[in-house]
Amino acid sequence: MTQRPDAAAAERRPVAPAWFDAALAQAPERTHLDVEGAEIEVLSWGERGAPGLLLLHGLTAHADWWSFIAPMLAQGRRVVAFSLSGMGRSGWRDCYSLEQHAREAIAVAAATGLFESIVPPILIGHSFGSFATRIVARTIGAKLGGVVLVDGALAAGDTDKEYGDVPVRGHRHRVYPTLEQAIARFRFEPPQSCENPFIMDFLARTSLGLTPADRGGDGWSWRFDPDLRAKHRATGSAELLAPVSCRVAFLFGDRSRLMTSARLELIRRHAPVDAPWIVIPDAGHHIMVDQPLALIAALRALLEAWQPAATLAPPISPSKRSVPA
Repeated sequence: MTQRPDAAAAERRPVAPAWFDAALAQAPERTHLDVEGAEIEVLSWGERGAPGLLLLHGLTAHADWWSFIAPMLAQGRRVVAFSLSGMGRSGWRDCYSLEQHAREAIAVAAATGLFESIVPPILIGHSFGSFATRIVARTIGAKLGGVVLVDGALAAGDTDKEYGDVPVRGHRHRVYPTLEQAIARFRFEPPQSCENPFIMDFLARTSLGLTPADRGGDGWSWRFDPDLRAKHRATGSAELLAPVSCRVAFLFGDRSRLMTSARLELIRRHAPVDAPWIVIPDAGHHIMVDQPLALIAALRALLEAWQPAATLAPPISPSKRSVPA
């Protein structure tokens, strides 16, 4: 019997190591939350009320970029990842800004119970997500246990050339007739190779969806808003470089093409003198793609230093819960 191309693609998955399959087997609770008119995709692991961890992804990515990392951090913690508006399965907006994304992060953290523990939550932002993470820290830093900026430059505008020219509005994604053809076209931004095909395959599949008729017709295309960058309002570097009132840690890939010597020097000049500075060997910009286990180990060590296991308290009663104003 001849198989449909999509069925064949579903069966041709690269072999993955046991740890990866075990992580994905710990499926998150999947919900949506309305934040200022956009439905935001939310993934949650762990018991509500446990010490919280909020994960922010990069540009055109989505919450599932953390799906094989989050379960490995969830022992004794409530871990939440979400898709920024315009990306993943979240709704699209007429315009976007880092300030808007920061408000989405705060709303998701509150709705998922990350402020319900007596231990303040920690935010981890990768790449573009690190910009919104810094704005959250600037806004409610006193209510956070700290933020971890993963391969994120501090000046948002100076990374634009790494992603190509900003498109004009009105662009549409190409629609691929089959899932197999679409998966074959998946690429990272900024461009890089990938020596873990099982991760690349997973990210490609979770980045694609069947295209509705009003977005180009019958087939498969990328989930993010094709006008995302054209609709994005710039945030000044001064705002991103402003001091924050919580702990900050920096984590980089040692062969990241975004982390030039000039950008690293800029970060050094504005970083707190006691901020951890962690470099992951043999990792590019997308550290969870290149060295996922090293990233998990580094984050576990950092979380243990900031929130020792002995201090992780059980969930508190509803009467003692508080959220940011």
